[in-house]
Amino acid sequence: MKTIVEKTALIDALEAQWQSIDDLVTPLTDEQWTTATGLPGWTVADVVAHVIGTESMLDGRTVESIRDVESLDHVKNSIGVLNENWLDHYRARTRDDVVTDYRALTAKRVADLHALDDDAWNADAVTPVGPESYGRFMRVRNFDCWVHEIDIRDALGLGDPTLSEPARFALAEFAHNLPYVVGKKARVPAGSAVTFEFVGLVPSLTHVAVGERAAVVPELDRGADVTLRMSVADYARLAGGRPGAATATVVIEGDKAIGDSIADNLHYLI
Repeated sequence: MKTIVEKTALIDALEAQWQSIDDLVTPLTDEQWTTATGLPGWTVADVVAHVIGTESMLDGRTVESIRDVESLDHVKNSIGVLNENWLDHYRARTRDDVVTDYRALTAKRVADLHALDDDAWNADAVTPVGPESYGRFMRVRNFDCWVHEIDIRDALGLGDPTLSEPARFALAEFAHNLPYVVGKKARVPAGSAVTFEFVGLVPSLTHVAVGERAAVVPELDRGADVTLRMSVADYARLAGGRPGAATATVVIEGDKAIGDSIADNLHYLI
């Protein structure tokens, strides 16, 4: 079933997310700008360039390949090739060029998204998560940029993100995938009930009931067999297999075997 996402609120959150990255990187020293992140081969500057590259592709822009990147260990598919081509493009540009392009392109994307009518926003689209609505695709874009803000912050020791609305939509994207984590990866037994308690920036509860398939439910008809408590930022680190996952905190209450199985299988992002 196609996901319908609230249009104006998400575009506002995406705009705030892009501005948050801008505000984060603008005062950095040149040394910080070129600091390595937890993403193989990527610096802070590369993460910013990656955001520009993806939005450029969505804006219909293309870039020429400078070198063969398919042999890089962290390049897994055609999207990875495109990502690296955009990074190479911006590595040949100055920091001022990168920031100027970032601001111009994100401003254009915000304006273009606001100009979409509801039919276009809810239209079928090819997305990184399969056939979905264009609005869901933009929720994935907010999610991706929010996680990349964490990559920058972790590389520089700047703590967790502070804006709640981008985090709220990122959490909605995480929640959408929890049945996969619980049912497919952790193989939690049928009949089990699991609660994820997210604390901190966007406090919330997400319940997963396991029947023939695992599914997110509004509420459980009984107490959870296990509750896993963590911040949404730590969940992002764990789901992404980031270096910060090593210090992420997950508190397990209830069935420890099920809880440990879930905690050990939270990594699902490529």
